[in-house]
This record gives sequence, structure tokens and C-alpha cells, in this order.
Amino acid sequence: MNLERVIFGFFILLALTLNFVFVMGDIDNFKHHNVWVLTIAILVNLVATGLKLGDRTQVGAILLAASLVADLLLITARVVWVVAEDDPAIGPSAEAMVSIVSLAIGALVANVVSTVILIGDTLMSRR
Repeated sequence: MNLERVIFGFFILLALTLNFVFVMGDIDNFKHHNVWVLTIAILVNLVATGLKLGDRTQVGAILLAASLVADLLLITARVVWVVAEDDPAIGPSAEAMVSIVSLAIGALVANVVSTVILIGDTLMSRR
């Protein structure tokens, strides 16, 4: 077993699952979406992106592109949260929360694409 591949796969799947955890719940209710889960999802996605930087194959380029898209969307969602939140007890408005979760759903799609490509590449590789 290759420890490097295990760590790589771990961060890819962790990025996907954290992103999924954040978007679960009513899209307009800020109480269903934790700002710290979003922040941790951003950090894990950035680590996953860093792990993808060394691969110079075509599959690696697509994985990196998908990861960059997820990073951009999650960071944008966090910026919108910071701008939209006047009072932490009240949270962002319903309209702002819809925008935040929609951006995170876009990142989720990018993470799903990345995971599917990773699984497909793993299944296609020979021992």
C-alpha cells in the first residue's frame, strides 16, 4: 500500500464530505449551516489542492482544476458570510444564506467531479 496515495485519497474524500456536511439542511436557515464547518472545509480543500500540485498528467490537471474551482467557490462563500453577518446571534439573512449555500453546492459538485475522476483513475490503473 502506498502511504502517499492513502493520504491523497483521504484529503480528497474529507474535502468532499465536509463540503457535503455544510450544505445539508434548509438552504435559507443559517442555523442549519455551521460557519466553522465551512472554514474547515476551506482548509481541507486547500490542503487537497496542495497535494494535487505535483501531478503533471492530464488527469492531474483536471483534478487540480476541479480543486481550484472548489477552493474559489468555498472562499467566496466564506467572504459572503463575513460581509452578510452583522450580528453573530442573528446570522446572515435568508437571502445571503441562499447565496452562501449555493456557492458551497457548486464547490460540492467540483469535489464530486474530483472524487469520481480519482476513483475512475484508480480503477483504470494496473497493479
